[in-house]
Amino acid sequence: MLLKNYFKAVGLALAIVYSVVEVSASEVDMRDSIVSKKLENITVSANKVTSKVSTATSVQVLNSEDLRNFGLQDVGEAVKRFAGANVKDYGGIGGLKTVSVRNLGAAHTAVSYDGVAVSNCQAGQIDVGRFSLDNVSELSLAVGQDDNMLQSARLQSSAGVLKIETQKPYFEDKNYLTELKIKGGAFGYISPTVRHWQKLSNVASVSLNANFQRADGYYPYVIENGQATKEEKRQNSDVKSYQGELNYYHTFCDDDELNVKAYYFNSERGLPGSVILYNPQSDERLWDENFFVQARYKKFFSSKLKMLIQGKYNYSWNKYLDEGVEYEGGKQIDINKQNEYYLSATVLYSLLNGLDVSLAQDGAVNKLNTNGVNSPEPLRYTSLTAFSVQYKYERLKLMGSLLATYITDEVQNGNTPEDRSKLSPTVMLSYRLLPEQQFYVRVMFKNTFRVPTFSDLYYLRVGNTNLKPENATEYTAGVTWSGKAGVCEYISFTVDGYFNKVTDKIIAFPSTYVWKMQNYGKVNIYGVDVTLATGVKVRNDINLNVSTNYSWQKAIDVTDKSAKNYKHQLPYTPEHSGNVALTIEMPWVNVGYSAGIVGKRYYLAQNIDVNKIDGYCEHTATVWREFKLKATSLRLQAEIINLTDSNYEVIKYYPMPGRSWRLTGIIKF
Repeated sequence: MLLKNYFKAVGLALAIVYSVVEVSASEVDMRDSIVSKKLENITVSANKVTSKVSTATSVQVLNSEDLRNFGLQDVGEAVKRFAGANVKDYGGIGGLKTVSVRNLGAAHTAVSYDGVAVSNCQAGQIDVGRFSLDNVSELSLAVGQDDNMLQSARLQSSAGVLKIETQKPYFEDKNYLTELKIKGGAFGYISPTVRHWQKLSNVASVSLNANFQRADGYYPYVIENGQATKEEKRQNSDVKSYQGELNYYHTFCDDDELNVKAYYFNSERGLPGSVILYNPQSDERLWDENFFVQARYKKFFSSKLKMLIQGKYNYSWNKYLDEGVEYEGGKQIDINKQNEYYLSATVLYSLLNGLDVSLAQDGAVNKLNTNGVNSPEPLRYTSLTAFSVQYKYERLKLMGSLLATYITDEVQNGNTPEDRSKLSPTVMLSYRLLPEQQFYVRVMFKNTFRVPTFSDLYYLRVGNTNLKPENATEYTAGVTWSGKAGVCEYISFTVDGYFNKVTDKIIAFPSTYVWKMQNYGKVNIYGVDVTLATGVKVRNDINLNVSTNYSWQKAIDVTDKSAKNYKHQLPYTPEHSGNVALTIEMPWVNVGYSAGIVGKRYYLAQNIDVNKIDGYCEHTATVWREFKLKATSLRLQAEIINLTDSNYEVIKYYPMPGRSWRLTGIIKF
């Protein structure tokens, strides 16, 4: 059924291409036959949704134009377009969204914001839905780690890295740029954004970005119970958030770089809860506040010696409220406060021609304070040391690294876990098969070490202090190719097969804010990721860009042969998933279309019909046009999300919104 929907989506995409191009061509021909005036040349740049074919690991990229043209709202929506990425989405504009790469778990996926890792020692996973795309220049997902030798040990310690790079100021004929954006749509959604770039001197500049977002989240959905269906409206799904950041950029005379960022986020949202037995009621509320300041200094001592120093202070606070007769006093209030101090230094040295070595040392101190009675008040010290070697010879690129992890906890109440330490190796190889072609074969071996989080260990109601650390080993092999063929101006193709072996896997069974934690024992994960992107110049002023990807994944529990769920697919893991996206760029209007397809899943350990969640296909259509008047530009965009009004769930009993719309206006001056 999933493959049928996948090919339907591809067929619909091709039908849209054919109809739009035919109408466009006929209109151009008619205009040319009536008006003999010669048209001015128009230059249109092709925007690609592509993968980096020359890297030794899978790296998928979306640039700023892709993010806008596909009508994507936040980072969580964008990551769904990457092959091998599993996104848990609790629905609604303010719904939590967490990312797992190849089913290794969200805690194995690092999130980097302008080069510095985003952390959360309490839950171990980042809600990527809170990151706006308004100021993002590039979003990339690397399986394992990318080829960059000058990066922190923390980013090398994860099974996958989601990198968010924001736009840096650039100036042409004036010393400033201001952008005003307003987005509005269904379910009471409104979001104004302001961005300002200011040039201070030839070597220094600042940028300011501020965003407000609110929505009532009162969207309709359909409950099915056997043959009976009932329409309801989602309750307690409102959100209100503020986000702002201030950046300072300085380039020194010797090309050294200093970037400083201050970031603030504040939100209040309802947690709509699960809909069981026609009960849409939920009284859960969540308040979040996050502030951090980070600095990155890149020093070039010579062409052979480079250094990167990073520092960060992170403060986060959240308050959870639930009302009900089951609580003493009629309500439960949980307040958590985290503080982190982080410092990293990386040195890269070129020993010989083609031989580079790097050493990265990270240190972090994390403290969690809660309002719980006899709270452990844990304090964690983390040391990460990574030594890497990279060798390039003609068409061969070989890279290896060894990561040393040491973690110790202190608690004020309860038992103190033993110290954890481990050596984790990584080996990556890329070989260019043909000297005249961008045709590569690549293999990777990587071991990762995932320590239980504070919530895993200490959370009073669901924490499990007996949890074992989680070990994961990744094996990947694939081929990549990029070039031109026929009418295609570019083609990018990758296929990667992988096998992941996990022992003592920690699984979180979700219920919005609280998870039930347990070790799963042994898990084997088999899979294949395929990506394809191409661009065609239909006419001199009409460009077509198409991308698609497909993932097959079998993630099974192999702990106990006598268990009922032996060799059953892990919860919330589709065997088949994929998406297709296209944009048609024309002088008078531009059109975008995308479809995400996800196969059936099971929300409990046993793969039986009563635990099944049906697959779905979600379509999004976008149209936009840009107008320019001297130094001012205006972009108008309209989007329809879930075009076919599909009724589906990503998480069981958490219905997703049906068809909705969104309008965007952007003015730059």
